[in-house]
Amino acid sequence: MEHAFEFKISTVDPGSRARAAALSTPHGTIETPVFMPVGTQGTVKTVSPRELEECGAPIILGNTYHLHLRPGDELIRKAGGLHAFSSWKHALLTDSGGYQVFSLRDISKITDDGVWFRSHIDGSRHFFSPQSVIEIEHNIGADIIMPFDECPPADAEPRAIKKAVDRTVRWANECAEAHAKTPLHFGFPQALFGIVQGGTDPELRRECAAKIVEIGFPGYAIGGLAVGESMKTMYEIAGLAAGMLPSDKPRYLMGVGKPHDILECIERGIDMFDCVLPTRNARNGSAFTWHGKTNIRNAQFAEAFNQPIDENCGCYACRNFSCAYLRHLYMAGEILGIRMLTLHNVYFYMQLAREARRRIIAGDFPAWKKSTVAAMKRGTPSETDQEPSHV
Repeated sequence: MEHAFEFKISTVDPGSRARAAALSTPHGTIETPVFMPVGTQGTVKTVSPRELEECGAPIILGNTYHLHLRPGDELIRKAGGLHAFSSWKHALLTDSGGYQVFSLRDISKITDDGVWFRSHIDGSRHFFSPQSVIEIEHNIGADIIMPFDECPPADAEPRAIKKAVDRTVRWANECAEAHAKTPLHFGFPQALFGIVQGGTDPELRRECAAKIVEIGFPGYAIGGLAVGESMKTMYEIAGLAAGMLPSDKPRYLMGVGKPHDILECIERGIDMFDCVLPTRNARNGSAFTWHGKTNIRNAQFAEAFNQPIDENCGCYACRNFSCAYLRHLYMAGEILGIRMLTLHNVYFYMQLAREARRRIIAGDFPAWKKSTVAAMKRGTPSETDQEPSHV
């Protein structure tokens, strides 16, 4: 198991910083670039583990904050960990709950030791510290776990961002120490990644990256983006941060995002992505396609009897159902409609990452990315939805 988290880069695109690699974990090898569906409460909403496997998902996410509150991480440990509890045989990643806790600023109190907060479920009072978060994540038993960090809001003052960077670095050290001392419950190692914060300030990003890399982790995440800043700024900071991280370790951009954002950030050297948009948009009637985002509620689909969501998609929904039928299901409030839209969106994101990898290996990623992004933007009515892309 000592090589359980080996990261091997097979190809670096000659015209960009995009990489094709493979990350081995105790529950399988993850080929990158990869998109990781979000299973906030131990499930990717409305789809089964078998369907996720059929989509080709090698890894999904669980949320430490939500799983701690319900059903409780101790219960999950008794069940044999989240793999056994949820019947998921492949890799898992858990975030630290930091984003959720800090988004509850009206009902939380931040200290240098951690954060006091009230449950959004029943108002009960809880405390997250670097040490307690690591204990929770060991109870859950994901292959990849994240340290407790502070994610400042997009409009935070420079002093507040600096304070968040200092806390993030200090807590990363404490998480690494706790991880080394806390028992592993399920017979396999867990990889603790580091997180780089710093808002949109390049110097603070450099400072945080240097200190996090100095601690030493088997992989690194870039946090605190896609929280309200412009796309141009997000791309610049993501690329800057990626360039500061070790080239021989996986790079994970947290909470991003839209298909074209993923492609732009792959070009800048990012390997791993997660976002709730595929499942959230499905519940709102939206489907992602190679021609942009489409809304199944639109009247134009009422008689689209021979039209799938995307003629270039091989998912179960596109192989079997017309847009007319899926529109009927959605408008009638039938659960199958949301399930099929979700299945399609997850499959599309898996297909997007697979095709990006294929293009990197073929050596024509930049040209393919440019034409693909242009096609998606032409087919999407507007880019006005600024919904947060995090859990």
